[in-house]
Amino acid sequence: MAEALIFVLLMIDATIRVAAPLVLAAFAGMVAERSGVIDIGLEGKMLAGAFAAATAAAMTGSAWLGLIAAILVSIAFAMLHAYACVTHNGNQVVSGMAINILVAGLGPTLAIAWFGLAGQTPNLEGPARFAGFALPGADVLEALPLAGPLYKEVISGHNILVYLTVALIPVVAVLIYKTRFGLRLRAVGENPHAVDTAGISVAQLRYLAMAVNGALCGIAGAYLSTAAAAGFVRDMSAGKGYLALAAMIFGKWKPVPTVLACLLFAFADALQIRLQGVAIPGIGEIPVQAIQALPYILTVVLLAGFVGKAVAPKSSGIPYVKDR
Repeated sequence: MAEALIFVLLMIDATIRVAAPLVLAAFAGMVAERSGVIDIGLEGKMLAGAFAAATAAAMTGSAWLGLIAAILVSIAFAMLHAYACVTHNGNQVVSGMAINILVAGLGPTLAIAWFGLAGQTPNLEGPARFAGFALPGADVLEALPLAGPLYKEVISGHNILVYLTVALIPVVAVLIYKTRFGLRLRAVGENPHAVDTAGISVAQLRYLAMAVNGALCGIAGAYLSTAAAAGFVRDMSAGKGYLALAAMIFGKWKPVPTVLACLLFAFADALQIRLQGVAIPGIGEIPVQAIQALPYILTVVLLAGFVGKAVAPKSSGIPYVKDR
């Protein structure tokens, strides 16, 4: 019984860790699409943030400077996307995919040029990484039945970026639904003509939304390379940007359902790690490739059969051309 409890707690703990970058990226996509801008480039901005964070941390020895670098670089790519799609009314899907392709090749190329390594940065150690830390009383409360192990194994022991992600969940929800900016953001995604008629700049709102988008993607990228891992490696985002997009659609562009979808996908990802090398009675050991595909199979199944009718913001993906 004790072993089963520890297994469940460790699975929950792993789910939270895996979900952190998914939640950040999904919120980034949600803010962008609420403003009317489709952002397929979440994957690329996360990867750019991961490379910038690892590079800055390796050069300065500070994970915090790496985080700042990740946010700035990711915002720069978000502004590039906004410039193409908002200022010049470019195709938003093409622009996002261009960012993904550009960063996928640029990161490893710069890593080879700057560090002489095969598409990766040097290993990060000490203050160059965001290490997990125990919350007050974790060891003292461990003896308590259920609550003690829950506090020590699930709530305590994460790195600062996990706790920051948890704190950002209500912040983003309040930003979208309880502030003037959020009201205008939702309005510009539904009816930009009405917003423009009210004397509010549609372009400015969309640029601000993309700035928030870039900051969130930057934090997600920094998490990948300076918290979850000890440096940048080629394609380390491994499709998490696309999973975040799927979670956002599964959550119907709403914060709480989106978080729940991220937790579901993260659980599937954490489960596939646990299942690797495990023999199932009557079936035997499942190939690693099939197990690794589990989160993506779950994504397709959920989106195809269980989401129902997902209605995006009415002006999402439609360039706004001001009437003359």
